Amino acid sequence: MSKDKYFKLGELLIKEGLIKDNDLEKAISVQRKEGGRLGEVIIKLGLVSEEQIVRVVGKQLDIPFFPLGTGMLKPAAEQNLEKFIPQEFAVKNYVLPISHTLKSLTVAMSDPLDLILIDNLRKLTGCEINRVIATKSDILKAIDEFYGKSSMLKTAVNASYEAESELAVEAREEELSLDKLVARAEEAPVVKLVDLIIRQAIAERASDIHVEPFKDRICLRYRIDGKLYEIPPPAKHLQLAIVSRVKILAKLDIAEKRLPQDGAIMVKIEDRVIDLRVSTIPTIHGEKCVLRILDKGSSLLSLSQMGFDAGQLELIRKCIMMPYGMVLVTGPTGSGKSTSLYAMLNEIKSPERNIVTVEDPVEFKLDGVNQVQIKPDIGLTFATALRSFLRQDPDVMLVGEVRDLETAEICVRSALTGHLVLSTLHTNDAPSAITRLIDIGIEPYLISPSLLCVIAQRLLRRLCPDCKEAYEPSADELKGTKIKAELLFRPKGCPKCNQIGYRGRTCVSEVMMVDAEIRDLITQRAPFQKIRKTAIETGAMQSLYESALKKVEAGMTSFEEALSVTIGV
Repeated sequence: MSKDKYFKLGELLIKEGLIKDNDLEKAISVQRKEGGRLGEVIIKLGLVSEEQIVRVVGKQLDIPFFPLGTGMLKPAAEQNLEKFIPQEFAVKNYVLPISHTLKSLTVAMSDPLDLILIDNLRKLTGCEINRVIATKSDILKAIDEFYGKSSMLKTAVNASYEAESELAVEAREEELSLDKLVARAEEAPVVKLVDLIIRQAIAERASDIHVEPFKDRICLRYRIDGKLYEIPPPAKHLQLAIVSRVKILAKLDIAEKRLPQDGAIMVKIEDRVIDLRVSTIPTIHGEKCVLRILDKGSSLLSLSQMGFDAGQLELIRKCIMMPYGMVLVTGPTGSGKSTSLYAMLNEIKSPERNIVTVEDPVEFKLDGVNQVQIKPDIGLTFATALRSFLRQDPDVMLVGEVRDLETAEICVRSALTGHLVLSTLHTNDAPSAITRLIDIGIEPYLISPSLLCVIAQRLLRRLCPDCKEAYEPSADELKGTKIKAELLFRPKGCPKCNQIGYRGRTCVSEVMMVDAEIRDLITQRAPFQKIRKTAIETGAMQSLYESALKKVEAGMTSFEEALSVTIGV
């Protein structure tokens, strides 16, 4: 491409109608006095913006223009692109690696005609350079997002790959003595690395940290808004030291590697108190460690913030204001059951009501509520706590989970004898909760009068409000659905959502009221399929799928996300 095209920038801007002849003459006059590039002088004079000039240059050179807000200026994930172009070089030369394919590296540049820079990039990366153009300011922001956000963690991770030390040899042979292992776990680099892993996860709004050992590597993953994302991991030889450091913090036995262990860590970051629940299990390649992050400083959600629609909200509020009966919340692990229960308690607590809870663990502390943490090792189980509760004159009882027959029996009998009972079960939908109680051993004649409603729920990722884009769905995409909206929304990606396209979550739910017809079916031991069909036909319940489609129509989430957590029946 001839450089002459670059020197005709003024004519190009006039041709595009961005400046006039006298503007160009003024800019050339200033350039002769002060020096510098014509484009920079034109921007300095305020005649056009940096983006307008870059668009024109890109169009003239037939080079794609990548603006920051579109998500195009985001380096491809899991390609380790920072290894091709170091951060210092990227900042100094206004370049950013975008993707790598075979021997070709796509690079965003502010000056795609800088032949010396292109040649330096070829030597540095060993690749042919495929150019795209972007503004200097956008490239700097993208560099900061790509390198800067986790640069401390990446620096620590990269440092862990330096030449193998004595620890590397000892770890490979798995002959570290206990004293040496404790010493290694307390070394400054390991302490800093574990601290950065935790801090990075909290900054990214992660709910879990997974440290997983494999034959030749460690896998480090964060769960953000329900999805796992892989993070650049530390070197394999630090595996024992990292897990030992976590176990020391959680007050676990670092000498015991054959059995699963559970513990907890409390950390304070700025003014936030955060609890980490630690779980380790032995695998064939070493111990896997998972840290669940519980932010005690975050405010509790109210029922209206959970994502229930108006009709469901009315039914739930009607049930929790009842003087007695049982309300069950069902769903898999991580579906927001505990959050929903806390929101219910927060709404009904008052000085006139004695509320007691038994939980494993107590995730949030509620003022005005008596909360009990179970301790099975000393005999304080759900069942033993509940038996004591009945002598504490309770009005409302919250049971973390119905796990066995004894707990279920106490819950049901408490609901029948004048107490409001809130609890959770692990079932896939609301009608299945009735079948589960019968399978546990509760007689239908006890379930029928005690159960007020069952709430089954899932969590859907919310589309980022700053970058979601509308589109017209195809007939094939909507085949067999009841979606009426002409336009749907899909994820795009922007700096505010870390280029993911989603930010935050909302719940979708089916709320099954136990009315007269449902009670009759329970007494008859009807299968859950018949209970489900009756509940939907009589309007006693809206399915999870229908609830998810409403969120899609409202533009809160994407159709793909709705299908990923619900079944279209």
